[in-house]
Parts: sequence; C-alpha cells; structure tokens
Amino acid sequence: MTKFLSIADGLTTSMLSNNQYPTLPCTTMRILTILIVLALTACNPLTKADLLVYNGHIQTVDERMNEVEALVIHDGKILDAGTKRDMQSKYLPMVKKDLKGAHVYPGLIDAHCHFIGLAENHAQVNLIGTNSYEDVVQRVEKFVQAAETKPEFIIGRGWDQNDWELQEFPTNTIFNELFPNTPVALTRVDGHAMIVNQAALTRAGITPETEIAGGEIQRDEDGTLTGILIDNPMMLVEAQFPTLDEPRKRELLGWAQEYCLAYGLTTLSDAGLNREQIELLDAMHEDGSLSLRVYAMISNKPELVDHYLNAGTYKTDRLNVTSFKVYADGALGSRGAAMREDYSDQDNHRGAMLSTPAQLRELATRLAQSEFQMNTHAIGDSANVEMLRIYQDVLQGMQDKRWRIEHAQVMPSDGYAAYGDNIVPSVQPTHATSDMYWAMDRLGEERIEHAYAYQTILKNAGKIALGTDFPVEQVNPWLTFYAAVGRQDTSGYPAGGFQMDQALTREQALRGMTIWAAYANKEDHEKGSLEVGKFADFIVINEDLMSVPLNKIPDLQVLETWIDGVQVYEAEPTAE
Repeated sequence: MTKFLSIADGLTTSMLSNNQYPTLPCTTMRILTILIVLALTACNPLTKADLLVYNGHIQTVDERMNEVEALVIHDGKILDAGTKRDMQSKYLPMVKKDLKGAHVYPGLIDAHCHFIGLAENHAQVNLIGTNSYEDVVQRVEKFVQAAETKPEFIIGRGWDQNDWELQEFPTNTIFNELFPNTPVALTRVDGHAMIVNQAALTRAGITPETEIAGGEIQRDEDGTLTGILIDNPMMLVEAQFPTLDEPRKRELLGWAQEYCLAYGLTTLSDAGLNREQIELLDAMHEDGSLSLRVYAMISNKPELVDHYLNAGTYKTDRLNVTSFKVYADGALGSRGAAMREDYSDQDNHRGAMLSTPAQLRELATRLAQSEFQMNTHAIGDSANVEMLRIYQDVLQGMQDKRWRIEHAQVMPSDGYAAYGDNIVPSVQPTHATSDMYWAMDRLGEERIEHAYAYQTILKNAGKIALGTDFPVEQVNPWLTFYAAVGRQDTSGYPAGGFQMDQALTREQALRGMTIWAAYANKEDHEKGSLEVGKFADFIVINEDLMSVPLNKIPDLQVLETWIDGVQVYEAEPTAE
C-alpha cells in the first residue's frame, strides 16, 4: 500500500511539474485506475452492518414526518437512514432486503390493552358478538359439550346487553337450572360487570347480606340476588377461578403473540398485572419465547404497591415495569362510570368510585415520591375531574412525570387544561364507535359534547396516546386508526361520522399509535419512530396509510413485522 501511494504521488508530481499527462499504454492506465480506486476504498472502508432495507416508502414519524428510501440496521438498532445510494456508499450490510416499493412504518404500539387477558380468554367461552342472552346460553352449552373433561368452573367473557334487542341485564335463572353444581361466571365485554350462577355466588361467599363498596351486587324487588355483579364484588368470584399451570400459560401467550404480531404490534401496554404475570413475561423474554415488548402496568393492590415501591422500577429492552394501573371508577356500558349528575337513562344513579378520593390521593402521594407513573382508569366526568385534581396537587413543582389518565371518556368541561407534560391522555378510539349507538341515552345532550373528545384533549395535552383496550375491543389496530379519523363503524355508520369535530387527522392518529404512545410509556427515546439510535421495530404494509381510501383502512394487511431488525412475522402469500 505504501509503495502504491509512492508511485501515485510520483506520477502526480511529474504531471504537475511538466504541465502534461504522461503517455501510457491503455492497459497500464486501466491498472492504475483500479489501483487508485482500491486505494481510496481502503482509506475509506465501508462500515459493517447487519441489514440494509431499501427501495421503500419509509415513514420515519420523526418531528417533520420525513420519508426515506433506506434504513441501515446494526445490533438491533437503526444505524442510519437516507437514500439507497447514500446507504450503499457508506455501509457493508450482511443482508440486503429490497422492499420493492412497499410502505414502511414504525412498529405499532398499543397504549392500553390486556395482553395476558387476551391469552387467557382464548381458553374460555368467547361471548363476543352475542346478539341475545339466548345466544350467550347456547355458546356456553356448546363450550361445555366440546370440552374433553367437565369444567371445574365455566368462565367466559364478551357479552354486551347493549347489543341485544332487550337492552337489560339478565338474571342467572337459566344457569342455575343448567349448571346447579358447577360455578358459571360470564364477564361483560368491558370487564366491569359479570353474570354468575348460584353455585358461583355460594363458592365466593356472596349472600343477600353481602355489601362491598365500589360496585354493586344486584338484587330483585324481593331481595333475591339476580347474579349481576358490577366492579369490586366481581373480585370475590374471580378469586375462586382455577389457575392455569405455567406450560399452559406459555402456550396461550404464544398464541396471543402471534395474533398481535400479525397486526403489526411490536409493543403492548398491558394494563394491570400481578407479580407472577410480570415475572413470567420476563422469563419468556429471557429465554426468547416472547419477542413482543411489554410496558407492564402493575395492578393497584396493597401487597403489590408495597413490593414494587420497595424493589424499585425494572426496565429491560423488552420489559418496562415502571407504572401502576389504578381504577377510579367503572364503565359507561354497565353504568358504573362515576358521573357528576344522574345518568340520563337511570334516575338517582351516578355510578361509583371504586376507591375513595382519600385513598386515591394517599396512593398518588406515595407514587409521586418514586419513579413510578400512576395510570388511572377514569371514565365518568366525576372520576376524571377527581383524578385530574389529585394529579395536579401531588405533582405540583415536579416535571415530566407523565402520569396518565386511561380512557378520559367523559371529560368535565372545565378539566381539559390540566393536561400537559405531567399528565398524558391515553384513549381508545373504538370505544367511541362502539358506544355511539347508546351513549346519548346514557349521557344526554350536554355531556355527550365532552365525551370521546379526542381533538379537544389533544389541543390541550399536545400529545395523545392511542390503544384498543383489547379484548374489550378487537386487537386490530387499523380499527383504532379508522375510528380516530373517520369516527364510523365498518359499515360506514353514521354518514359523515360521529362528532367529527373531535376526529383526529391521519398524522395525529399515526403519531398516537407510535411516537406519542412511546412518549406515554416514557420510551420515546428508544422507539416510536424510525430514527438513528432507536430500536429497529418496523412494519411493512400493503398500502399508503396517509392516502388509502378511508373505508379500506380496517382491512389493511401487514406484510411483515420486524423487532430489533429481525423479522418476526410474514403474511401468507395471497393467490394471484
């Protein structure tokens, strides 16, 4: 190399001193040209990398929403981004992938869901989409008949009386007759109401004299239990559920992971887990059986609060245990959401707070002195105003705590201004399109103006995290995007959209499912956009999300899902 440079230097000196180029044979000139190129390459060697993806429409979701043609990935992170030509001139990748003009976006983040709940539901009676109580009964009977062994406890979830012709809570009479000795517990789709038979009530120790704050044990006119439990009393029954062994739990989580990856989800914010569940996720991450990243909200139970406040936060590249999930109230569909005034369709009923304001304030005060976030389920306007007031009081003088209000479904008209750096909204747009058929009846004309008010919340908060709340709603994140932007159901109802002044733009919806969701998790420094230094989590889809016709969004297909620059999902090829 030294010799070659000396010769080259000599030729250059000669040419300059004589003001002319030497006359050399063509073969010699070609050899010299090659040697010079090799010399320059040796002086500027290409940087090694693991992967180059190129020839795509790659939406970075950075501050300017820049689009690039290629990404260079190394050690699971984005090393560089730009044009194919620039990336190939600077890097030597082990693998090259031609995107062939496909559209690429950051891996989707579900800001509020129940991943372990989805997995466990797969082993239970699926009551999603039942159109009557008779339909519920038939599904339970078929489930029992198909079981290899007689169930010790019949568990199911997914019914919604608001979808039935008779929109009233049922009673347990039929299940008392069908299963007099086998407990039956069927949870409403939102997880805030349950129909149980007498065998389940007996096992849980619930009698007509039982009273529990923060919910309701419904009775008929003569005081007989109807089998309907709302919110806190449900826990007495759930405590009697048989537990699954670890191999079965792993099997179900594996199924749930594949289901989520097929929709382009790369990070899930699981709202409400116990210590055993968190440690199982960590173990599965460690042994490589779980690729999905999980932001795990710890359930607000005294023993868990004490343990984790003592142990401190826990964070790996795949698991984030830095927050608590707290319940302020119940759900609107079961009339458990805490309202300032009576429900419009039920006199003398305002729902209920599941914990007292004093208890919530005490917990908030403890958490404010730690590194943990407080993420509070608040549906009704009374619950929202109470939590916003508590947050503001205990966080006064602090910065960037990013405590979250989960759902923010019915906002107090005077509450929006509380949002900012310390308080982040986390909402689920499909709740609006699921509830819109009956929400007016529940809330009335004045309150509905401040329900599902995502654009108004965003204008005050600056950011809004979007999720599904699956399995309350479907896993499909494109339904989240569609509901946020179009405010319609998949049949196009209502024409023109539901309260369109509260719709988000496409860019806002995309940010809400990526970088803003990462921000709500305090993870925006490592994910949520395709920028240098961040995890190489991305998806390849079959359309341009920013221009595809609105009615096609629910059916968008994820072609590939990548986590840490490793492909973890590929769609089945479609027949031509």
